Amino acid sequence: MTALPEYEVYAVKYAERQTTVNSTRVFKDPHDAPIPTDYSVWAIIGAGRTYVVDLGFDRRYKRGDRFLLRTPAEALAMLDIDAARVEDVIVSHMHYDHCGSVPDFPKARLHIQDAEMAAATGRFLKWKAFRYGNFVEYTVDFVRALYDERVEFTDGDGELAPGITVHRLGGHTHGMQVVRVWTRKGWLVLASDAVHMYANMDLSNPYPAVFHVGDMLEGFRKLKTLAATPEMIIPGHDPLVMERFPAASAKLEGVAARLD
Repeated sequence: MTALPEYEVYAVKYAERQTTVNSTRVFKDPHDAPIPTDYSVWAIIGAGRTYVVDLGFDRRYKRGDRFLLRTPAEALAMLDIDAARVEDVIVSHMHYDHCGSVPDFPKARLHIQDAEMAAATGRFLKWKAFRYGNFVEYTVDFVRALYDERVEFTDGDGELAPGITVHRLGGHTHGMQVVRVWTRKGWLVLASDAVHMYANMDLSNPYPAVFHVGDMLEGFRKLKTLAATPEMIIPGHDPLVMERFPAASAKLEGVAARLD
């Protein structure tokens, strides 16, 4: 059997949020303390290609408690990745902080779950509760990309390349997908918002922004079967990622971490 290529995987922080209360778990604990939130995109490098996971949000999205430190394209440039030349972007789900900045990636094919695109443009969006995490301008960008034949759909599990697979978990959104990557340490999973914070999975306590609580909890179980070890499941927003993994370089301490 041909050996899988080993990929390097990076988390790159582009924005942050300072919370005044702990709103990261459905079931509260009286001892919960305020938890800051990191916003990241991820890069997978190997086999002569670069894959970007998620698109963050750009300067079009304005909300007072979310602080854009740099656009995702600017963040990736710190790893010498030119967004204008990226050919593949895997989008975990269609919330504003994961699907924005499509115009900065003009050559990229956008890989998404069929169910996620349908949900982001269909009947669920008639309800304000389901629109809270979406931004219409970013959805329109995706529709334009679809008309330009740049959107690639997966229905469930799929392989994008040897050593890179996607898996629909649902839970946080209807078509939430995670990305599994083969590395020198084995399988690593970029969970994105299938797991917002380490504590969500550690305590089996779902994040409150959830489409289906049962699917989110089942997703925690499935993630453990996809990754080589629990430590190789990377949550979407936990500042501890930058502490638990080494910086990509000395000058990128707190900005970019190498995950593999």
